[in-house]
Amino acid sequence: MSKQRGFTLIELMVVVAIIAIIAAFAVPSYLRYGIRARRVDGQNLLMRTADAQERYYAINNRYGSLDELGYTSAAGKQSEKGYYELSLDPASDSSTYTAIATPVAGGPQAKDDCEALTISNTGEKGQTGSTTNGSCW
Repeated sequence: MSKQRGFTLIELMVVVAIIAIIAAFAVPSYLRYGIRARRVDGQNLLMRTADAQERYYAINNRYGSLDELGYTSAAGKQSEKGYYELSLDPASDSSTYTAIATPVAGGPQAKDDCEALTISNTGEKGQTGSTTNGSCW
């Protein structure tokens, strides 16, 4: 009599269950990592805007609007990879500013707990949401 070789259904189901448990931990962690990685796009947008504001201030002795800084079109106000949109706090004036990078609605960053990222003329960096997914800056 020959011996049959192979896996039983129970053995296969145990392997599938182990893979499902590992995936249940790995997938959310991977998604959080992606959000943190894309957050750099908004941080870069704000740093470029702060640099442009300081250059404008050095020449004109006041901070400028987005149009005066060269952010004239809607596409020009988006971050390089398109995850964030740039705006200035309405309370900003010629002696102060707060730049705000808001995640594009419906985009992958819309689920970021940090929500909008901010930077002010004093260099203070902040966010409008929580920091449950790591430091926002």
